[in-house]
Amino acid sequence: MNLNDYGFTPDLLPEDAQGVPARVTAVHRERCALVCEHGEGYGRLKKGAYYAGAGQFPTVGDFVLIDWSPAGDSRILRTLPRRTYFFRRAPLTGGEQAVAANCDWVFVMQSMNQNFNLKRLERYLAVAWQSGAEPVVVLTKADLAGDPGAFVREARAAAPGAAVYAVSARTGQGLEALNPYLLPGKTIAFLGSSGVGKSSLVNALAGEEVMSAGAIREEDGRGRHTTTHRQLLRLPGGVLIIDTPGMRELGLWEAGEGLGEAFPDVEALLGQCRFSDCRHQSEPGCAVRAAIEAGELSPQRWESWQKLQAENAASDRAALLRQKGARNKAISKAVRAQEKLRRKGLRHIE
Repeated sequence: MNLNDYGFTPDLLPEDAQGVPARVTAVHRERCALVCEHGEGYGRLKKGAYYAGAGQFPTVGDFVLIDWSPAGDSRILRTLPRRTYFFRRAPLTGGEQAVAANCDWVFVMQSMNQNFNLKRLERYLAVAWQSGAEPVVVLTKADLAGDPGAFVREARAAAPGAAVYAVSARTGQGLEALNPYLLPGKTIAFLGSSGVGKSSLVNALAGEEVMSAGAIREEDGRGRHTTTHRQLLRLPGGVLIIDTPGMRELGLWEAGEGLGEAFPDVEALLGQCRFSDCRHQSEPGCAVRAAIEAGELSPQRWESWQKLQAENAASDRAALLRQKGARNKAISKAVRAQEKLRRKGLRHIE
């Protein structure tokens, strides 16, 4: 098996690399599914190496170095540098949660039915831009939409800088427009809530059923989570797909750059106010209020930016507190170790 078919390039290897390069195709707690030159297999972390600074813990799409074992699980020695990294705020712990790595594009998906939500689209785009990959908006179920063009126009207004496509996995409508992204060795992450048709689109692009698709509730257009964990698949044409479960929450985590990319129209206005400390409420010379009054910026988009900005600021503060706590913990540990050595020395003298 050639790892180049899975997006690997020699420049990813550091000069001191030891081990066999592999790519993570799924993560099951502390056990990872892998593909490498020897074929498919599983690996477990060499925890001592990781806690000693062997890099970030692997996620789907990561390239790693392994100590290959033909019989049983291999040892994962090191995570290689990431080209792109897609993450979110963990729903339970509030910290950073890895979603996928080394993606070339992120297909941000919305269905053209009652589940269409511009605020959700803007949130997903901020996280996608933050990853370093290029977001592409894919509007699904075009065959069921009365006026797909209206959905496309709304999505384009909410997604400046991103291409927008309307497709139907059932009829094949619009799928040919996605061909420029379906390149051998390139990786696409599929992102969207349950019921948007991620599995159906993957099957349509593959030309065969490679994933099961769930039924949709008619009353709200939502579906069941047919994908229960993130996984990397290689389709017959050679493109690599990272399918993610439908996410009920996609919290921002240190996504300042992503917000700037998702809201370039708002960011441009912020620097045009008369006063540098403008609160964009009733101050004279406020470029934001002027744009809203002139109809150049919708109040809804401004409200979305404010909400996401406040959420991201809270995550930044939480990250700083976590870093401070980790430093304090390390200092306390070092002090206790020194005190223990001092006491041993005193007992030795006695």
